[in-house]
Amino acid sequence: MIAGIPIDIFVLLSAFVLDWLLGDPRKLPHLIVGYGRVIHYAESFLNKGFGRLLKGALITSLLVIISYVVPYLVLQKIMELGYPVLYFAVSTVLLFYCLANRTLIDEGRKVFDVLEEQGLEGARQQVSYIVGRETNTLTENEVKAATLETVSENLSDGVIAPLFYFVLFGVPGAMAYKMINTLDSMIGYRSERHEQFGKFAARLDDIANFIPARLTAILMLASQSKIDGLTFVLREAVKHKSPNAGYPEAALAYILNCRFGGPSYYNGELVEKAYIGTSERAFEHQDIHIATRINLISSILFIFIGSLMLL
Repeated sequence: MIAGIPIDIFVLLSAFVLDWLLGDPRKLPHLIVGYGRVIHYAESFLNKGFGRLLKGALITSLLVIISYVVPYLVLQKIMELGYPVLYFAVSTVLLFYCLANRTLIDEGRKVFDVLEEQGLEGARQQVSYIVGRETNTLTENEVKAATLETVSENLSDGVIAPLFYFVLFGVPGAMAYKMINTLDSMIGYRSERHEQFGKFAARLDDIANFIPARLTAILMLASQSKIDGLTFVLREAVKHKSPNAGYPEAALAYILNCRFGGPSYYNGELVEKAYIGTSERAFEHQDIHIATRINLISSILFIFIGSLMLL
């Protein structure tokens, strides 16, 4: 407690502000990069031969447990030794590493800026850094749509979800969530190599994001005083192949009065995807600024709610 206020409230506020000011510290070691290296090593060693489904489930479970237990024991020991300031510092840094808000916004803005300054070819290259689909044939409108879709989806994965699990289970909860999310992003694909090995990780990520994705959509609507769009979101979100990604997408589609989704190429194969939303209007440069504002206000709303829960 600091002045009668739980220390985790200060951790929540400080980590969010730190992320907003600094983004990813590219010149410093990054926790999530470390997660990725461990996952890559484990996948390379285990994803072969027989029993891939079981091996994938076991290594996923082990890594998630470790990512929770280790920070829990470290932070518990720090408090037992009577170092609240150190607890605050370590907790803040660890939660900061779990957030990707500033980077998400910067990357989205960069695509729109490159489109204006360098044209379509440059924007196609820039958007390829943040989306999984092929981008070499995207139109200008499709480049903008892909960017906005990613910004909305990752508001849940990169901001609201880790904060949600921090409020419920502290820093260890946020770190365990980031391990689940990183596992899904690296091995949770329906490809020949990862179909079996990554199936458990993909399903676990679906479960972990079930509440945060829906909460994110509500926060997005509330941030623009458009909570009446909830019916639209519930109707449109289920069209998405993902059980969760459609909710923040549908919320942004309602706010911007636009349409996302549609057929896209992945690894040379055309994948039919349903449209989310009905308005086929052309996107404008200001749409990325609206999305940025939605992101920031939604995050602040959650921090307010989360702080009340931590009291």
